Amino acid sequence: MNLFSEALDTAFIKPISVLGIPNTGKNYISIDLSETNEKLIDVDVSSSEKFSQYIETYLRDHNSDVAYGGYLESRNIYKRSTHFNQQNSDTERNIHLGVDLWCPKGTKVLAALDGEIHSFRNNTNYGDYGPTIILKHVVQKMDFYALYGHLSLESIEGLKEGDKIKQGECIGYLGASQVNGDYPPHLHFQIIKDLQGFIGDYPGVCSKADLEFYKTNCPDPNILLKLF
Repeated sequence: MNLFSEALDTAFIKPISVLGIPNTGKNYISIDLSETNEKLIDVDVSSSEKFSQYIETYLRDHNSDVAYGGYLESRNIYKRSTHFNQQNSDTERNIHLGVDLWCPKGTKVLAALDGEIHSFRNNTNYGDYGPTIILKHVVQKMDFYALYGHLSLESIEGLKEGDKIKQGECIGYLGASQVNGDYPPHLHFQIIKDLQGFIGDYPGVCSKADLEFYKTNCPDPNILLKLF
C-alpha cells in the first residue's frame, strides 16, 4: 500500500456510501465478471439487454439489491468495443480500475466525501462512461479525485465546476443503457490521485503494460467503501 492509499485508509475508518440504497449487510453481493468466470461464456455481453438479464437474475437469485466488484478484474466485456480493443494483447485495455455497483437505473448516486465538482462530461464512445462527474477531495493536505461514471443525462445538467458538494449529497442518478455506454445500469466508482490533465474523463480500464502505474494512481475504492 503506497502513501496515498495509506492516508485514505487511515482517514476513513467507517464504510462510505455512494448509492441511495443503504447497505444492510445482507443486500449487497459480490459478483465476478472476469474472463475466468465460466458462467459468462454463454452470455452475450455485447447485448446490453442480455447482459442486463444476467445481472438481474444474479441479484434475484441472491436476494440482493446491489452487486459489486471488479477492481483490477480482467474482463472480456470490453472486446465488443474498438474504444478498448487492440490487436496486441499487452496493449488491449481490459483491466478494470474501479469498483462497479450494479443496481436499477434511476438509483441515487451520493458524494462519497465533502468536496467540489472538478469537471463533468458526456463520454459518448461506445462502451464508454456516458455521463460522468468527477469530484475533487482533500485528505491530509493531499488532493485526489473520485470519478462517477454511467450516470443519467439529467445528472450533468446545470452543474458548475467548483460548486461545493457535501458528503452524502445526491449528485446524480444511474443512467439506462441507452445513455450509459450501452451497459446494464451501474455506477463505476474510481479513486484517482493524479488526473493527468483529464477533464470529465479518465481511463477506467487499462492494459497489462500500464497496470503498475494505474495500480498506484488508482487505488482500490474499497479503501473507502469497505464492502469486504
